[in-house]
Amino acid sequence: MRARWILGMMLAGFLAAGCSSSKKNQGGFRPVPVTRDDLQITVLATGNVQPNNQLIVYPPISGRIEKIYIKEGVSVHKGQKLMDLSSTERATLLDEAAAQGTSALSYWQALYQETPLLSPENGQIVYLPTVQGQIVNTGTELMVMSDHLIVNTQVDETDLAQIKMNQDATITLDAYPNQPIDGVVRRISYQSTLVNNVTTYEVDVWPAKIPDFMRSGMTANVVFNVSEKDDILLIPSEAIQQTPDGQSYVLKAGASQGSKPQTITIQTGLTDGKQTEVTAGLNEGDKVLIKTFSAGKVAASSAGTNPFMPTSGGTRGTGGGGGGR
Repeated sequence: MRARWILGMMLAGFLAAGCSSSKKNQGGFRPVPVTRDDLQITVLATGNVQPNNQLIVYPPISGRIEKIYIKEGVSVHKGQKLMDLSSTERATLLDEAAAQGTSALSYWQALYQETPLLSPENGQIVYLPTVQGQIVNTGTELMVMSDHLIVNTQVDETDLAQIKMNQDATITLDAYPNQPIDGVVRRISYQSTLVNNVTTYEVDVWPAKIPDFMRSGMTANVVFNVSEKDDILLIPSEAIQQTPDGQSYVLKAGASQGSKPQTITIQTGLTDGKQTEVTAGLNEGDKVLIKTFSAGKVAASSAGTNPFMPTSGGTRGTGGGGGGR
């Protein structure tokens, strides 16, 4: 108790000295009211839109593309016909029949059926580089399918502890900054990646609904919603000090002008670094004091604490002045 009383007296004296100095434009304290508002803690990461699984479709035979039934961007289901292909032998035979006339061509087309290309999975056609009539072989890339577009982000290892599976997130594409997309965390990698000498982990975010304007390769910003509280008491984090035993306290302004401030022990909750929730010790409308500094005060303070400068007699006098209490 005696230690806390001494601490309170020292703080009150420090405050009085600060207020006196402020009149000389050397710094002081400014009062900030305790407010009631909402607070949300988030983690921000950047990434790219990409397919969760990407499937390259190759032709089962060498030959020619006779007909294409789909176009880029459409969604298809497993077993759906995507193309008709003619084998090299059929394509040669049909070309010879076409030279003989329409009836010959129709006869061989009905007799020698084309080979259908069916969709191997449900998904979206994200790349279609081929055209009707193109000659292909079994190594030709006919199209690329995607099962589901996701956002792959890189999260700094210092933020990883705040990311959880099935956590809500908000996706914003650089191309469409005013159209946010709801998402959810579906994968957190176990293997780190070194990016610009920073250790990061891949986190995949799945959009709840994929909009028509979303494209593979787009740059995205993702805000992970860590925690949120509504209608709570908030003060600036810079107003909070710590005692040697770890208790939090603030300087509360007096009720009237000229009255001495009080040292108030508080309990804190959620914080985003700039604002902190107060769960006990203060009420809405109370005013806490925050130390302010002028340029001249900071410069003088810096000069006095330079470890490479010799300690002057004036500095020792300042320390000894504490004896004149």
